[in-house]
Amino acid sequence: MADHTKPGTSSHPEGVRLSGRGAWVWHAVRGLVLALAGVAGCCLAGMIGVVCLGVVLRFFGHPIKGSYDIVRLAGALTIACALPITCAVKGHIAIEYFFHKFNRRGRLVLDTLVHGGMMAMFGAAAWQCVRYGQNFLRNGEVTPTLQLPLFWVAWVMALACAASVPVSCYHLLHPGREMIKP
Repeated sequence: MADHTKPGTSSHPEGVRLSGRGAWVWHAVRGLVLALAGVAGCCLAGMIGVVCLGVVLRFFGHPIKGSYDIVRLAGALTIACALPITCAVKGHIAIEYFFHKFNRRGRLVLDTLVHGGMMAMFGAAAWQCVRYGQNFLRNGEVTPTLQLPLFWVAWVMALACAASVPVSCYHLLHPGREMIKP
């Protein structure tokens, strides 16, 4: 199948066109967002499996040791890793009712303020998660039953928050368009 895009542009399978020399940056961000979405999906499936298997095995008198630890870690990773894909498809709660009450200029100002605030908050959250993970590592924090280290969970959360920053930047530069089609 031939690619019928102009030179210097690229086309996603979802139909979103990225132009210019910096298109590789958006492709990299998109790849990271999709990888984190895959992690979120695997963690969610793992939680479902552990809970279901735990219920069945507990019925027969053989509960899964550390199932609470596993579900707690998988839940945190599911929520964190789903943030970038949720932002990329614009799946967050929108204020569409109020948004459409503004004229075009008002919508652009509101969109700029919202996405600028999102970039600042996700950046701050990423930084705090890194610091939190460093404290976990320094103090040797582990899960109660399985004694799994916790520092890496905070660092994965930091990566997910950091990945949401360029997604919000994309939306700021391309108003009204999703980075990834749902």
